[in-house]
Amino acid sequence: MSNDIQPTGQRPRVLIIGGKLDHVRKARELGLDVIHAQYPDAYDRGHWPHVDQALLLDYGDIDGFLPLARALHESYPFRTAMSLTEFGLLPTARINEALGLDGESVATVELLLDKWQMRRHLAAKGISPVASAVGRSTQDVRDFVAAHGLPVIVKPVRESGSLGVFFVRDAADVDSVAERYLSLNDREWADGDVAFADSFEEFLIEEFLEGPCFSVETLSFDGRHVVVATTDRELGGTGFDGFGGTGFVEVAAWQPSLHPAEVMGEAEQLVRDFLDAVGLRYGPAHTEVVLTPRGPRIMESHNRIGGGRINDMAQIVYGVDMEPYALGAGLGVVEPLTASPAPRGGASFRFLTPEPGRVVEVAGVDSVRADPACVELHVKVQPGDVVPPLTWNEDAAGHLVVRGADATEAIAHGRRLAEAVRIRTEPVA
Repeated sequence: MSNDIQPTGQRPRVLIIGGKLDHVRKARELGLDVIHAQYPDAYDRGHWPHVDQALLLDYGDIDGFLPLARALHESYPFRTAMSLTEFGLLPTARINEALGLDGESVATVELLLDKWQMRRHLAAKGISPVASAVGRSTQDVRDFVAAHGLPVIVKPVRESGSLGVFFVRDAADVDSVAERYLSLNDREWADGDVAFADSFEEFLIEEFLEGPCFSVETLSFDGRHVVVATTDRELGGTGFDGFGGTGFVEVAAWQPSLHPAEVMGEAEQLVRDFLDAVGLRYGPAHTEVVLTPRGPRIMESHNRIGGGRINDMAQIVYGVDMEPYALGAGLGVVEPLTASPAPRGGASFRFLTPEPGRVVEVAGVDSVRADPACVELHVKVQPGDVVPPLTWNEDAAGHLVVRGADATEAIAHGRRLAEAVRIRTEPVA
């Protein structure tokens, strides 16, 4: 938590939907009374010191959740519902709207979740023009390519985490991508992998935005948007294989951005204009931007903190923990940020991406964790596990967070230490 955050005033009661144990812990540290809605298998005794009331249920089932939230609010009133996790954003907005509570509107959250709605809304306002259309068939892809040329991107209208993103670059891809994409509808997905049951029944087709991609991390205070961090990213991935598209997994990221200040200033202003356009008032946003030859363009955005340990890097580089601000914005329990913080170092995140196959050895873990540059190392595979081709974030074998004197040094440390974690695989027979 930033040293600038000081709990103030009385104890508001809030409903926190989903998220990590740290979210309810930090809410309690802010002096909030906490009602926590969580999946039953994600709640345990570690939550008990920080939670006053718990609703253990599938909070994604809003039709079942809303009557329970309404009944609880009548006997145990809460100021607002909030969530710092992707799957909780829409239930949060729906509950706040139904109960007449403060919070982001359903319309704003829908604009950020639904990339087609977002594109049409921006086009109507003349902000960040990008050619796009919704498709359901091979002919839809052919028609779009005939109108706008190659390459194009095919991706879910809703979803995140590089899931189901296809790069269409030649005629063979044009004729196969729709079938490959729609086949994802037949896959058996684990709980929590997919946000919407109908995600693979239609797709968004967009012109390919050529240029480097980065994200702008913001906190909003009654509609005033403060840039907290800028995050460059390195893309990678393997296999146009019916699951995800080549080159759109974020294999590494670092703060602060290495792009020139003039370029970043233009991009940051675009992000502020974008957040105004969608009506975001409070809390975090993670907005992805591409620096195209025509200027910066919005790729997508979310009213949550970015994944890939972005908040951890922001604490290292800028001294700001965005989660307490996200939880306390609009409640009078934190002092709003008045200006963007200056970087005081560098940090880098990197996925561990061994060759696909069956793991036969994991080595080097202890020496990497002992390295002064290492902040966190998480290895999620062991001998006997199978490493799939890298087609979306969940395929990674683990991750690493490092620090450096600046971003360049942090990038070098990340590459060095990732290579020192030796995950040896063999082909699967």
